[in-house]
Amino acid sequence: MKKIFSALFAAVLVLSFALITGCGKKYDATIIVYNWGGPYMSEGSNDTVDLNKLFEERYNVKVKYRTYDSNEAMYAKLKNGGANYDIIIPSDYMVARLIEEDLVEKLDFSNIPLFETNIMDSFKNPDYDPTNEYSVPYSWGTVGIIYNKTLVKDTVDSWSILWDKKYTDNVLMFNNSRDSFAVAQTLLGYSQNTTNKDEIKAAADKLSEQKPIVQGYYMDEIYDKMINGDAAIATYYAGDALVMMDENEDLAFAYPKEGTNRFADAFCIPKGSKNKKYAEMYINFMLEAENALANSEVTGYCTPNTAAFELLDDDVKNNKIMYPDDEYLKKCESYIHLPSDINTYVQELWINIKTED
Repeated sequence: MKKIFSALFAAVLVLSFALITGCGKKYDATIIVYNWGGPYMSEGSNDTVDLNKLFEERYNVKVKYRTYDSNEAMYAKLKNGGANYDIIIPSDYMVARLIEEDLVEKLDFSNIPLFETNIMDSFKNPDYDPTNEYSVPYSWGTVGIIYNKTLVKDTVDSWSILWDKKYTDNVLMFNNSRDSFAVAQTLLGYSQNTTNKDEIKAAADKLSEQKPIVQGYYMDEIYDKMINGDAAIATYYAGDALVMMDENEDLAFAYPKEGTNRFADAFCIPKGSKNKKYAEMYINFMLEAENALANSEVTGYCTPNTAAFELLDDDVKNNKIMYPDDEYLKKCESYIHLPSDINTYVQELWINIKTED
């Protein structure tokens, strides 16, 4: 009798807890969102808006949120069929690759009406999706140099400082071939999209020359390392740099005089999504002015959303780190999807760089 009572009491406690916490809530569907790591969506931390929770409450659709640290890591997951996602947010050149390899679905824009009204014309029909059938812009930004002013006394205005031996074991580089090669290619005066193997090999040699002074190759870890003062200087994305500077007043950011990469990230729906309509509803929800504004404020990245941009404070619109002036943007280059043989060649060189003594 005592065992029966205990079991009943335990069951009542579990049911009560489920009702209180919402664990027993029945959703109409579940979507899995696969996004960049770091603060790249307003998720409710530090008194910010929890957009995924708001979406759940409005549409009764559960959102499972997962993260990756590079386009290549995300691509490998999709290509190998290791996971089923309903939303991904790749960068420009990766969007083009996914389209070419038939790994993303065409979108039904009748479920995304805010695309037409809220997305800036300059972000429609981009080079990576010229017919605008597969993607919806999420954010855009640039790459530069984040450094600690107490450790770096030189003027920071060139990529060449990342090769300065006085910062041995204090330099952090991107842990992906596309971004690291782009730094070396830009420093050497080559296009970030070069298909000339001699130029690519020269960039690889430049990265090999740099390796002895590099503390390590990282992605999301750069964020914490620079905030904690574990390195003097690093390559990183401008949006994250602004957030890092808020966390550590010793940090500063600079754009190299040689130019840099200007990227765009976009919503896509992977091939075979089981909840495509709900995924499209999610994209449209994120295009609402207040939601796009919340994301821009949390991530520090630029918004391609006209309605959200109009809501930004003037000091944000005029922030030259977040929104570089047109003169500097002329020096910037956006990645395009490279031919498969060039991608293979770059990857082979990259592996050699990272494994060589």
